[in-house]
Amino acid sequence: MASKEKKTKKNPLQHLIAGGCAGLVESSVCHPLDTIKTRMQLRKNAVDSNQIRNSFVEPALRLKHSMQEPFLRPEPSLTGASQATIAKSTLHEPGFLGRGGTQGAAGHAQIVIKPTGRGTVQATLGPIGTAKRIVQREGFFALYKGLTAVYTGIVPKMAIRFVSFEQYKDLLANNTPLGRSTSATFTAGLASGLTEAILVVTPAEVCKIRMQSQFHSLMDPAQMKHRKYRNVFQTAMLIVREEGVGALYKGVIPTMLRQGCNQAVNFTAYNLIKKAVLEKQQTTELASWQSLAIGGLSGGMGPMVNNPLDVVKTRLQKQIVHEGKTPKYTGLIQACLIIGKEEGPLALWKGITPRLLRIMPGQAITFMTYEFVTSKMSQWKLI
Repeated sequence: MASKEKKTKKNPLQHLIAGGCAGLVESSVCHPLDTIKTRMQLRKNAVDSNQIRNSFVEPALRLKHSMQEPFLRPEPSLTGASQATIAKSTLHEPGFLGRGGTQGAAGHAQIVIKPTGRGTVQATLGPIGTAKRIVQREGFFALYKGLTAVYTGIVPKMAIRFVSFEQYKDLLANNTPLGRSTSATFTAGLASGLTEAILVVTPAEVCKIRMQSQFHSLMDPAQMKHRKYRNVFQTAMLIVREEGVGALYKGVIPTMLRQGCNQAVNFTAYNLIKKAVLEKQQTTELASWQSLAIGGLSGGMGPMVNNPLDVVKTRLQKQIVHEGKTPKYTGLIQACLIIGKEEGPLALWKGITPRLLRIMPGQAITFMTYEFVTSKMSQWKLI
């Protein structure tokens, strides 16, 4: 039994290489969904909380007695000055008319969109509409804003995730009464999530969100020339110069809680389902499609619970703190209360649809790639 355990124990370098490959594949495929999620979470609206109705598409914008998404369309009754005033008051979504705004004949909230060279974009406020608006206003590759920040952090993040998980699991098995129980797997997953959040994820996400949130068209050379954040290294240096090193760790607490929760649930669910499948089919390895399916299922469990942490993290990391001025969001609890008061409690679940669409296939691809690469490395005796 001891020899079998020793034989199946992976070299830490395998976790590094397999985790890095998994991260590169996953981020290349799924990053547009992350950009859509970020834009939806940064959208600030002043819809009366009494009008909010449950929605997994865009929770904070579902209006009373309406089963349709609010529309984005020009409001001809407004003067140029009125439009300018409204646009100025809303940084991320110019022209949103919430409380005090006008409504169309169907009772939908009206959105005034600044015309671009390609004409006014008309789209709903769900993930598909958000994607359509980004592509038409900024170009297709705008969906990949912030990808350099992801690539920069993905290899160390995945390496830390898988290596630390195995190390924590061995530590708990050898030094605590937990052994190799489900509780030990959960604890090891939690610790690995906290570790990656501190060492890699928080600084990388601050840079990524700053790059994703700036509104410039990749089709307009003039806008490209004057954009503030150009790449991950320039973004990091600019943030440090303007706001200090500590700004790279904005939102570290909700990021730690999010990553810890995600990895605890993710590793526990994946290993439990994997063990059951292997025992049922009496094999030692999963087929690629099985790793894909189990990874996707386990990956969707954490976000359903911790999405408020992700919304708060995004808001904290986006805001720029000016010396002598108190920022709008100062901490986890305070941010939750402000968002809930101003936009309704369901605003804390903004972006849940693209987040699930991002994380579930992302985790499916991650585990499938990880299992495939480690299997091939062992088969070919590369390490």
